[in-house]
Amino acid sequence: MNYQKYTRMYHPIPLKNREWCDKEITHAPIWCSVDLRDGNQALYSPMTIDEKIEFFEFLVKLGFKEIEVGFPAASSTEFDFIRRLIEENRIPDDVSIQVLTQAREHIITKTIECLKGAKNAIVHLYNSTSTLQRDVVFSKNRDEIKQLAIDGAKLVKELVDAELDGNIRYEYSPESFTCTEPEYAVDVVNAVNEIFCPTPDRKVIINLPSTIEVATANVYADQIEYMCKNLNNRESLIISVHAHNDRGTGVASSELALLAGADRVEGTLFGNGERTGNTDLVTVALNMFSQGIDPELDLSNIDEAIAMFEKCNKMPVDPRHPYAGDMAYVAFSGSHQDAIKKSFDRFEEHPDNKWANPYLTIDPADIGRKYEPIMINSQSGKGGVSYVMENKYGYTLPKKMLTEFSSIINDLSDEKHTVLENEEIHTAFKDTYMNLKTPIKTYSYRSQNDDAVTTVHATIEYNGRVSSITGTGNGPLDALCAGLRRFLNIDFEICEYTEHALERSSSSKAATYIAIRDNDDDAKVFWGVGVHENINTASIYALVSAANRMLDALQK
Repeated sequence: MNYQKYTRMYHPIPLKNREWCDKEITHAPIWCSVDLRDGNQALYSPMTIDEKIEFFEFLVKLGFKEIEVGFPAASSTEFDFIRRLIEENRIPDDVSIQVLTQAREHIITKTIECLKGAKNAIVHLYNSTSTLQRDVVFSKNRDEIKQLAIDGAKLVKELVDAELDGNIRYEYSPESFTCTEPEYAVDVVNAVNEIFCPTPDRKVIINLPSTIEVATANVYADQIEYMCKNLNNRESLIISVHAHNDRGTGVASSELALLAGADRVEGTLFGNGERTGNTDLVTVALNMFSQGIDPELDLSNIDEAIAMFEKCNKMPVDPRHPYAGDMAYVAFSGSHQDAIKKSFDRFEEHPDNKWANPYLTIDPADIGRKYEPIMINSQSGKGGVSYVMENKYGYTLPKKMLTEFSSIINDLSDEKHTVLENEEIHTAFKDTYMNLKTPIKTYSYRSQNDDAVTTVHATIEYNGRVSSITGTGNGPLDALCAGLRRFLNIDFEICEYTEHALERSSSSKAATYIAIRDNDDDAKVFWGVGVHENINTASIYALVSAANRMLDALQK
């Protein structure tokens, strides 16, 4: 890898006493969705007009007040879509549509023509200012590039004043800002603002894009703070950022830019856009939400947003996508599963507490999700198995039994070299512990009490032979133990007993867990589970199941 062929593309930032690193995000920015322009142009199959209208209405539903709807001069589809929005009165009065135009006369003219009749709109003018673009693409010097911006701004303002009646605002972007000398970027933006004449009551949007990410996010923050401190008439400007994701830090760049003084963030749902995409507005908004800040976007049904995104863009949301991915609320690690389950239990017991979970920054329910399905593999532990058994099937396993069963499940997953589905775990539980009928099968039993002594008479089948057994004890279970000990000629005793109602069962059933200790074989313990409508019968089934597991072990 010939790293020596590369050189730094960004310019050193002459910033002293930087302040952004001591600040915190305290409120939502002005959001601007560029899904219908930057996101749409980056698709294999750009949206149809009907799809654009559906997506636009969904963005309005989410709460966006500024939406970049297209590049009117790029194609008839772009132009016709914007005209339909205006002519069919589809734009709410509190929403501004934004249109993009290069600083070129015929493109500006077409753009203004497209906006006729619009009540609220933003004309977004741009031209590239970076060293590389000036030299390689335009073959123009600094003064010539600045003049392009000035001439474009003059024509935009002239045509807006002459042809449009609505509330039309201005936005200017020095494209490739991150690769532009900072003092030159200030010079060009100030020159444009002399044409647009911003005031505190009618601010101009200055968008400072990382058209391509070329540095770490802190450098972008330095660039934004430098502009905020050096632009003329700052109180009359809205500083906007439009961060691309070439280095994978579009979200971080936008967040640090907010610390550095930016007021507005442009981006797309789930980060769609040119090359590696734009800032993911969903992630930025939910990052704020996770810190107790109102994001001012309604993301309470994240699956609805995903469905709209995938339908119109014909692209999937990655399973590992922050907040939105199918795997975002799934834990494989045993320690993670255990910590998450304990945190959920505490929050359910004290719902007035602030959310605090070691591995989930937000409650999935807040965006219409659940912490499921939990995925169990060979790296999982007791917490995951416990969660599946309790929340999916209603079994609350005793701790010692859970340890044993979790080990069985991990071995099974290791053998399969894949995760286990919930039903596979449930089946393994039933096959290993529940209502086992070999080598002993219980046909019937009856008990009678006499002076605090219980006698049980049971009919069982053992290795294909039906027999009757009798035992006495301080209860039916103790009496059956005595009868089985004598019949099988083995020494065991019940060492643990737990029962509960099987609440998730379709009928009212009881689950009983019994552990027996083999006193003749190093005190080994064998668990059995019984499930039945009658609690006494469930206990008998659990005891016989434990005995069957002990007999199987002895025969091996």
